[in-house]
Amino acid sequence: MPVQPMKSIAAVAISNSAEFGVPEIMAAGICTGGILILLGVTGLMQLVYKLIPLSVVRGIQLSQGLSFAMTAVKYIRKVQNFSKSKSGGERHWLGLDGLVLAIVCACFIIVVNGGGEEGSEREGDDIAMGGRERPRRRGLRQIVASLPSAFMVFLLGVILAFIRRPGVVDGFKFGPSSIEIVKISKHAWKEGFVKGAIPQLPLSVLNSVIAVCKLSSDLFPGKDFSASSISVSVGLMNIVGMLVRRHAMLPWCRWTGWAVQVRW
Repeated sequence: MPVQPMKSIAAVAISNSAEFGVPEIMAAGICTGGILILLGVTGLMQLVYKLIPLSVVRGIQLSQGLSFAMTAVKYIRKVQNFSKSKSGGERHWLGLDGLVLAIVCACFIIVVNGGGEEGSEREGDDIAMGGRERPRRRGLRQIVASLPSAFMVFLLGVILAFIRRPGVVDGFKFGPSSIEIVKISKHAWKEGFVKGAIPQLPLSVLNSVIAVCKLSSDLFPGKDFSASSISVSVGLMNIVGMLVRRHAMLPWCRWTGWAVQVRW
C-alpha cells in the first residue's frame, strides 16, 4: 500500500524526457518522499487530515476511478504505443490481442467477483439472529468466487504475449547489474522539485494518505488510523522502493548531491 507510482512525476518525465532525465526524476522522488516524511513526523499531516472534508476525498476517488476506467477503455479500443504514450488505430476484433478476448476477460472478472457482499451479508444475518455459524461445504460457486480473477487474466496476457512474440525472451536481462553513481546537480534538484515534486505532492497527500485513512476508517470502523504514520510510511517506502525501478537509487550519503543508482 505505501508504494505509489508517482503519476505526475512520470507524466513530466514522459512528456519532457529531453530536459527531465534520470537525475531530475531521482531528485523529484527524494523531495516528495522527504516532504511526506516531514509532514508525518511533525504531525502536520494529521492536521491536514482533520481539515479536509470527506466530500473532497470522495471526489478525488471518483475522479481517479473514472479516469482509470476511461483509460482502460481507450487501451482496449485502440492499439497502444506505450513507449511513446500514444494511441494508434482501432484495435481488431479477432486474434490474441483483439476486442473479443478483452470482452471475454472483462466478463470473466465480473462473473467471478460478483457483488462481493452476498455471502458476507448472509453470514452476518445468521449471526445477528442468534444462529451459530455452521461449517459449509465449499460448492462450485464458492470455489469460483475465491479465484484471483484479475491475476489470472494478467497471467493469460503474459502467456499470449510470449506466444505472439517468442523472440521477446531473448531481450530479457537478469540483474542486478553494476552500481552506478549519478550526480544530482543543483539544476537537477531545482527542476525535480519544481516540475516533479510540487505537482506530485497534492496527489500523494490527498490520494495516498488522506484517502487511504478515510477508506480504512470505512472498511474497519472503530479502529484508529494515524495519518502521520501512513505519511511517514509512504515517504520511506517511496524512497526505498526506487531500488526496484529501472533507474533506482540508494539513500544518498552526507547530502553531497550524489546518489547511488542500481540498474535492474
